[in-house]
Amino acid sequence: MDRPAAMQDLDLNLIPYLVALDEARNVSRAAERLGVSQPRVSTALGRLREYFDDPLFVRTSRGMEPTPRALALIPAAREALLCIEKGMLEAQEFDPATTTRTFSIALSDVGEIVFLPRLLQLFATRAPLASLRSVSVPPSMVERGLESGDVDLAVGYFPDLGGNNFFQQRLFSHRFICMMRSDHPLAGAPLTLDQFLACGHAVVRAEGRSQEVLEQYLEKRRIHRRAVLETPHFMSLPFILARTDLIATVPHAIGFAYVAEHASITLVEPPLELPRFDLRQHWHRKYHNDPRTVWLRGVVSELFNDALDEWPK
Repeated sequence: MDRPAAMQDLDLNLIPYLVALDEARNVSRAAERLGVSQPRVSTALGRLREYFDDPLFVRTSRGMEPTPRALALIPAAREALLCIEKGMLEAQEFDPATTTRTFSIALSDVGEIVFLPRLLQLFATRAPLASLRSVSVPPSMVERGLESGDVDLAVGYFPDLGGNNFFQQRLFSHRFICMMRSDHPLAGAPLTLDQFLACGHAVVRAEGRSQEVLEQYLEKRRIHRRAVLETPHFMSLPFILARTDLIATVPHAIGFAYVAEHASITLVEPPLELPRFDLRQHWHRKYHNDPRTVWLRGVVSELFNDALDEWPK
């Protein structure tokens, strides 16, 4: 039999027995080291002797002594065990302070405004060598990205991510608010439904799913806004609203973020009890126990939850 064929017959589970016998030089003590019965060690030794066609260990006045064949095998056996042990331990170890990993998170443009600033602040202190990558992919592709590992987490509103292959954790709830320019004729007073309907609206038709919640709510109640502008982007809204009489209804975190940066923009509560929606983090079951993903999920849930929701109700 040639060597590759012979290697297929070797049970690698026998390697620890070979090393334990060399260290103990006694079947009983080798069994104690391995935490198995004495007969099991004897059986393993018999199988090793058969495979190598050598007694490997023989009884002498000083106990069981290794044969020249065993002495030649034992260094390789020890090295193999060390490599396996080292590889398994390294696979489970993760130190955020030293990792240079790039973490990929699927976010909408709303999600970037909500999540990235605080995540980057935390990374700067706890994982200073790591990087964050915001991934903008169509909702239909998020599932594939999580499954392949190209995306570590999907954070935000992803109602289509379900089934047995995905875990999810609720973070906090979002609501909607109206934005307009600070010197808008309707600014500074409660907005009525008639005013809301009479105004021209800037309507965002983004790839993110959160706006669907609003649109479906209005459609179900047959509430028709006068959509003067439709745009796929949230980022341009402050500049458009600042120079027009249009208003926009957006997730409240977007509104408060824009007001903090643009003095020309103000917020008004909508005249309707608009629905709320939960923001969650989602991950594939394949990476549920991966130490790096576990750490990232812990960071996200630590920063974003009902108790720490930084946007006023």
